[in-house]
Amino acid sequence: MTSNVGTCRPETNLAEAAMMMWDGDCGVLPVVDDQGKVVAMITDRDIAIAAATNDRPASHIAVHEAMSGTVSFVLPDEDIRTALKTMRHDKIRRLPVLDHDGHLKGLLSVNDIVCRAEEARGKTVPEITYEEAMGTIKAICEHRSHHSEAKA
Repeated sequence: MTSNVGTCRPETNLAEAAMMMWDGDCGVLPVVDDQGKVVAMITDRDIAIAAATNDRPASHIAVHEAMSGTVSFVLPDEDIRTALKTMRHDKIRRLPVLDHDGHLKGLLSVNDIVCRAEEARGKTVPEITYEEAMGTIKAICEHRSHHSEAKA
């Protein structure tokens, strides 16, 4: 899990959000409200599609116009397999870790999952198996229908 995660606000413009992603070397930002609660996610893909399909520059499009509507998440005390199940079901590569009040604690990525599986290889009782990690990646990468909702 990555603990130091950048965030943006619903009123942030897409150009600023894209620059934050560039500077942070990431492809997603949690969107937080005035209380710091995660209300949505915005991905580099969301930004690209919004910029390509609007007649306005990215600096004139707010994040709230392109962000995902629902937030899939995991709690810090939940089992890694719960996170895998959510990632597979919702076809997302990055999953925010939220506390019980909805505040961001970190971000769990497919890269984190693969690294944990690699570290667990050869252990008698691995936290996560390589096969589980690869099964999750395979499920995430399966094509969706053309107009289904995009997620992180």
